[in-house]
Amino acid sequence: MGRHFFLEDFPYFCIINSIMQFELTTDLLEDIKNAIEAKNNAFLNEQMHDLHAADIAIVINQLDLKEAEYLYDLLDENLASDVLLELEDDRREDLLATFSTKEIAEQIDNMDSDDAADVINELPEEIQDEVLSQIEDIDQASDIADLLNFEEGTAGSLMAKELVSVYMHDTINTCMDEIRRQTDNVDVMYAVYVVDENNKLIGMLSLKKLIISHPLSRIDEIYNADVQFVKTSTTTEEVAEIMQKYDLVVLPVTDQFGRLVGRITIDDVVDVIREGAEKDIQRMSGISDDVDSNDKLWRLSRARIPWLLVGMCGGIIGSRIISTYEGQIQIHPEMAFFIPLIGATGGNVGVQSSAIIVQGLANNTLLGDKIGSKLFKELGVGLINGAICASLIWGYASIIENWKLAATVSVALFTVVLCASFLGTFVPLTMNRFKINPALATGPFVTTLNDIIGISIYFLVGRLLYTVL
Repeated sequence: MGRHFFLEDFPYFCIINSIMQFELTTDLLEDIKNAIEAKNNAFLNEQMHDLHAADIAIVINQLDLKEAEYLYDLLDENLASDVLLELEDDRREDLLATFSTKEIAEQIDNMDSDDAADVINELPEEIQDEVLSQIEDIDQASDIADLLNFEEGTAGSLMAKELVSVYMHDTINTCMDEIRRQTDNVDVMYAVYVVDENNKLIGMLSLKKLIISHPLSRIDEIYNADVQFVKTSTTTEEVAEIMQKYDLVVLPVTDQFGRLVGRITIDDVVDVIREGAEKDIQRMSGISDDVDSNDKLWRLSRARIPWLLVGMCGGIIGSRIISTYEGQIQIHPEMAFFIPLIGATGGNVGVQSSAIIVQGLANNTLLGDKIGSKLFKELGVGLINGAICASLIWGYASIIENWKLAATVSVALFTVVLCASFLGTFVPLTMNRFKINPALATGPFVTTLNDIIGISIYFLVGRLLYTVL
């Protein structure tokens, strides 16, 4: 008779419960603080009982350190480890500082190896070895130590060691026994990897094939050899691109010899994507360092000041350009009214164009011949938008001023929009060519450059038109 399969054979089957969206209100936070002050553990346990670790972390992030420490101590061991991972970096660092190395080791013992390595990396170097030495599970400690050796920003530093693999010449029966044994250390099993006698990755085994195949079938007869993988040296950005491109929830990692050494799950890649987006937004805003609102004043100021100084220098250059046309302004003072319009429009157009290009570069949709076509397309957009804006400003200036000024402003605005579209496209592409993060091009750099060029074009056009007309 064929073998019967039961749900307990597959530890990744689960019962899905309805999860209500948690909202931390001011009243609830105040009640929790009062309960902590009164040491009302029954109320606190009741409030935390059905909450997800991420929701409990939201609560702890809003408490002061003493209150956070008290509430955290009430959590059971496994839940506490999950909550620790969900906390904001500063709050986790503060909490860990209150623990002994033994207590930190106990928390880490309940985590996957990749999460544990991340936590240990945040600790002062002088206590990292001590924490590792106190982890009871020697295999877990060894896996964490291996992960700590990988360079930050690589697949090796992102992967987890916990996975399920089976030998290619095993039968389905043997495979099921191996899966049961290995899943003791795996919380969620996303995939079963197939390896050869040297532990080299050769493919994956689908759940469907595992269920419908005869129990005596061999793995090498039913596995899928078409599997995406990365090496430990692959950058985290490349990992994210591969998982996005192929819609993967898990990605195996091999060493330089092709041996299976770990796996990267989608939750880790989401963190990479989010962190990358945050950094790009900061660069687009003219913030040079990776900061957040909880950082100290000096760090926040230091991150912002470089591009503020660049913008200030651009303003000084712009003022000098205006001063060279002082005589023209004295003769035609009405020209000064439209200086802000020229600068603001050129800056906006440049930022729009550069944002589109940076997005294309980030998504790898701008390659080869597409770069030239994109440049011409943005110029086409600039021609259309410039013509529309120039027409509108012609009508406005003709009504409130005179036709000479209307001609000057409209021609200058059309030219500025066209130049800004070109610069907004050309600058990020050039930066990318020279391995400079193109996100910088969408911030103060392009805005300042367009201000300077726009003012120069405006007064040059004004001089030529007023002379001719």
